[in-house]
Amino acid sequence: MSTHSIEGKTVLIAGGAKNLGGLIARDLAAHGAKAVAIHYNSASAKKAADETIAAIQSAGAKAVAFCADLTTAGAMERLFADAISAIGRPDIAINTVGKVLKKPMTEISEAEYDQMSAVNAKAAFFFLKEAGKHLSDNGKICTLVTSLLGAFTPFYSAYAGTKAPVEHFTRAAAKEFGNRGISVTAIGPGPMDTPFFYPAEAAEAVAYHRTAAALSKFSKTGLTDIQDIVPWIRFLVSDGWWMTGQKILVNGGYTTK
Repeated sequence: MSTHSIEGKTVLIAGGAKNLGGLIARDLAAHGAKAVAIHYNSASAKKAADETIAAIQSAGAKAVAFCADLTTAGAMERLFADAISAIGRPDIAINTVGKVLKKPMTEISEAEYDQMSAVNAKAAFFFLKEAGKHLSDNGKICTLVTSLLGAFTPFYSAYAGTKAPVEHFTRAAAKEFGNRGISVTAIGPGPMDTPFFYPAEAAEAVAYHRTAAALSKFSKTGLTDIQDIVPWIRFLVSDGWWMTGQKILVNGGYTTK
């Protein structure tokens, strides 16, 4: 078995119940992962988690799900401990957790900022910390960020601003974990056609985003399709292991940096 294949590997996905995370979980199981642990944030996602678990099992892999708020170091420690107890040390760890806020900077409250920072930056940091402690040698880590990290735009200061630290977390983790053969990457999709996107956007903004990418007219919605992101993540956590310490924007020409 190749060190860098998906076949026979154990996977942990934070935010793995639905949307992009759920599709990643299904995809890696279909490509031979032997066990997949998924996390979801609240009871409202349990139905989606159950459906994803069933799909993983249908692909022939073991599957478990855990519900937790991952905005504390202790919660992240428990997630990794519980996942390891259930399916063993992960070979692949993927963090898709995120929270979006579109609002003028002058209107963002301290509570809103703290929540955005906790979800987008703090949880990402402690996910990387625990992955670095517990991943098998030659493991792979990937974090979802945003293509807004390559944008010059208003109203996303709290969202893109609290995703931005992950770029450096990724570089630091790649350096620190590299002597064990662990690669660490971050991938920034463009605006995705999922329920995560629409609540923050007015109709005119949605219309803009549908035409903003160079390849928009070749997408059925004009937005990034999660089906087009999954192969990139599969590649980065397998044969693409030599790419490490990098943030990659995959968005059909929406932004660049």
